[in-house]
Amino acid sequence: MKVEIDHKSGFCFGVVNAIKKAEETLDQGGKLYCLGDIVHNGMEVKRLEAIGLVTIDRETFFTLKNCQVLLRAHGEPPETYEYARANNIELVDATCPVVLKLQQRVKKAFREMEQKDGQIIIFGKKGHAEVTGLNGQTNNQSIIVEDEDDLQKINPNKPAYLFSQTTKSLDQFHDLAGKIGQKSTGKLVVKDTICRQVANRVPRMKEFATQHDILIFVGGKKSSNAKFLFDVCKKENPNSYFISSAEELNQEWFEGKESAGICGATSTPKWLMENVAEQIRAY
Repeated sequence: MKVEIDHKSGFCFGVVNAIKKAEETLDQGGKLYCLGDIVHNGMEVKRLEAIGLVTIDRETFFTLKNCQVLLRAHGEPPETYEYARANNIELVDATCPVVLKLQQRVKKAFREMEQKDGQIIIFGKKGHAEVTGLNGQTNNQSIIVEDEDDLQKINPNKPAYLFSQTTKSLDQFHDLAGKIGQKSTGKLVVKDTICRQVANRVPRMKEFATQHDILIFVGGKKSSNAKFLFDVCKKENPNSYFISSAEELNQEWFEGKESAGICGATSTPKWLMENVAEQIRAY
C-alpha cells in the first residue's frame, strides 16, 4: 500500500519557534516552567517534559517567584508580564509574531473605541489562550463571539472593531462579519486577522484528502486547529480518521485500500506523523 505524509502538514513557524526556545533554554540547565501546554499536542508535550519542561496552569504561575517561565506562541495578557516583573520571573517569550502584532492592533483599537464609546469584538473560542491574551489588551472588555448566539451581546448602534483569533476559519469569519454588518448602524471596522499559514492549509487539505483511499489525520484532542482541519478532510473524504498516536490505528481500516494519506494540524509534530506512517507500512 502506498503511504504518503502531507509535506505541508505539521508545525507552523510560531510553534517551531516556541519549541526551539524551550529546547535551547533547557540545554542551558536549570528549571523551565511553561505557562500552559506549549502546543496542543499531548505527545509533543510529553517529549519536552521528558527533557525537563514543567507545564503549569495560570493559577500556579501566580504563586511563583525567582524562576524562568516560557510563554508559548498563543500570547499572554498584560497581567502576566506585570506579575513577572514584580516577582523576579525571567520570561522566555515565545509569543508568535503574528499574535504579538494582533495584540498591538487590538490595544490600539481599544483606545480609539474608549474615546467613542465603542466596542471591540473578537471572533474566537472562549477560554482559548490566544483569546485571553487579546481580551487582556482591552482590560477584558472585549465581546467574545464564538457563534451566532453571541451576536446578541453586540450593541448594533455603537461603533465597533471586529478582529479574529488567528486560527479561526476564514469562511466563518467573513460570514459572521456579514451578519454583524447587516445589523450595525454604528461604524463597523472589520479586520481580517486570520493567519494565512493556517487558512492556506484548507485548500491543500481538500486536495490531499481526495488523493487517497483513506486519510489519517494526526492531531491533539485539545487543538481547535486540528478539529477544524479534520472536518475539512472528512467532508472531502468520508474515509478519514482522527487519531492522536499510532496506538489508535486499527488495521481493519486499511483492508482493501491501495493508498493512505497522513496529515496533521499546525500543532502536529512531523515525528508523530512519521511514527503513524511506519505503523501503517508494517500492516
